[in-house]
Amino acid sequence: MHLRIKTVATLGLGCLLLIGMQTLVSAQGRSGGHGGGGGRGSAGSPAGVGVDRGINTSSDRSNGRADSGRATASDRSNGRSDAGLERARLQRENARAADEELSDHPQMAARLHTTANDLRSGYQAALLTNPKLKFGQYVAATRLATNLGRRHPSITRAAILAGLAKGQSIGRTLQDLGLSDREAKEARKQAERELKEARRS
Repeated sequence: MHLRIKTVATLGLGCLLLIGMQTLVSAQGRSGGHGGGGGRGSAGSPAGVGVDRGINTSSDRSNGRADSGRATASDRSNGRSDAGLERARLQRENARAADEELSDHPQMAARLHTTANDLRSGYQAALLTNPKLKFGQYVAATRLATNLGRRHPSITRAAILAGLAKGQSIGRTLQDLGLSDREAKEARKQAERELKEARRS
């Protein structure tokens, strides 16, 4: 009797041990399956999908905009730089031409009732506003202002130079300042004669 009970107990213990081992193995299998599933999920995702792809796409798009922005800014900057260089070149060339003319005609300033230094400094200041201004135009504006200023107070050298800076002719500028077409032509011809006379060596 005791032997049978002992045998049954031994068998029961063996069964419990076997069931426990199977439960442990099953739990490990499920755990591995979840891990494998995670691995398969990661491995199964195509390259570039997910966070990495989003970063790459965002980077590409951002780089496109950045490149375009830099190119546009560079173009605009280059445009401004080119314009500035051209203005500086015109100023230098015209100022040099004025120096040469004053040197070639040393009596010109005195004949115009001024000094070479005054003509030179005034012209250089005018070039800052209008680099295309020729020295002859500046001298003509000076003479016109002297000849007409008393009868027409609005006609000043600054006003004439402002008209020239807008791209207008001296005649058109004089008309805008109050002269008739005939008066403007006569005044311009007088200034040209004076300038020609002053340039005599």
